[in-house]
Amino acid sequence: MALNTQEQILIEQRVANEAKSTGVAYLLWLFLGGFGGHRFYLGRTGSAVAILLLTIVGIVTAVIGVGIVILLGTGIWILVDAFLIPGMVQQQKNDVRQQLTQSALIHQR
Repeated sequence: MALNTQEQILIEQRVANEAKSTGVAYLLWLFLGGFGGHRFYLGRTGSAVAILLLTIVGIVTAVIGVGIVILLGTGIWILVDAFLIPGMVQQQKNDVRQQLTQSALIHQR
């Protein structure tokens, strides 16, 4: 079975309500990017924890020189994320839409 127009409209309204904000993601990237704040917000917990741990290890080991390399790599990752945030937000919207559509189709049966 397919969803009717009203069900599709309701799903799109819920997607709009539950979607993450690109603006908020960029603010978190700007102020908390080194700690993975933007990735936590967008539901990418695994990579957010990786950034957080790399930052902590980099800071702790900076006195022996190794940390500088780790922090440089983390900084590059965070800079690349600035270009990836719109796609991450869109993916989150698509995931919400897919979950809601699946749920609606199951309830139709």
